[in-house]
Amino acid sequence: MTYRIRKFAGTTVSHLVLAALSLACLIPFIWMISTSLKTKAGMWEFPPRWIPSPPLWHNYRDAFTLAPFGTYITNTLTLEVLTIAGQVISCTLIAYGFSRFRFRGRDTLFFLMLATMLIPEQVTMIPTFLFYSKLGWIDTYLPLVVPSFFGNAFYVFLMRQFLLTIPKDLDEAAKIDGANEFTILWRVLVPILRPSLTIIVVYTFTGVYNDFLSPLIYLNSPEKFTLAIGLANFVSSRSTEWNLLMAASTVILLPLLLIYYLAQKNLIGGIASLGIKG
Repeated sequence: MTYRIRKFAGTTVSHLVLAALSLACLIPFIWMISTSLKTKAGMWEFPPRWIPSPPLWHNYRDAFTLAPFGTYITNTLTLEVLTIAGQVISCTLIAYGFSRFRFRGRDTLFFLMLATMLIPEQVTMIPTFLFYSKLGWIDTYLPLVVPSFFGNAFYVFLMRQFLLTIPKDLDEAAKIDGANEFTILWRVLVPILRPSLTIIVVYTFTGVYNDFLSPLIYLNSPEKFTLAIGLANFVSSRSTEWNLLMAASTVILLPLLLIYYLAQKNLIGGIASLGIKG
């Protein structure tokens, strides 16, 4: 067997294995869509039918009629915009300071910040709740949004690592042209930081979108609930109507798929470029 044939056979086997694994990962998603288009009796057919006949598209309308998912989506998107803005602004400024300025205790302060990632969220849950309660922030979005404007240790670390890979000659050239620190950051560095900013946006979006515990702790009014809490309430109140539950879950999953699809190029590039310089 020649080298070319062995290489072709190896590539073919690798692609077949990857295709099988991809299909195995997609089975739950395909089953969710299939169930969302079935009747209540059709869900329990054996052997199961993958393609419903006829497909009940009105299950999607019924699911959104039985629960105020429109309000949940609006609330969640509001939190998404504010939280992403807070993370992007704060993490960029903090990482710029750690990577471009020299001051006494800089490295110690940076490692102390990294050490905060070792503290489990459960340890700080009660103290932060009591703190926000004293401030009168319970049943508002403030406990969910304000912390994002004070940075995130993991995102600051990612941004600092990326900034260290950018030559300081660009800063010096901009200073010769009369640029101040803010202009250098905004006009010179931020366009280059697009891959790492994409990571922050996607990760923050996913975290807020899937966050169930924090809104559950701080929000009491049903009209302020997010999608995660709304879907949990839908499960408890409509536990026997799995077809409607699958319809609601399918629609709620679409924004996550969309943002990963739109950001995949910068996301992969950003992850690949990180960790080059410590």
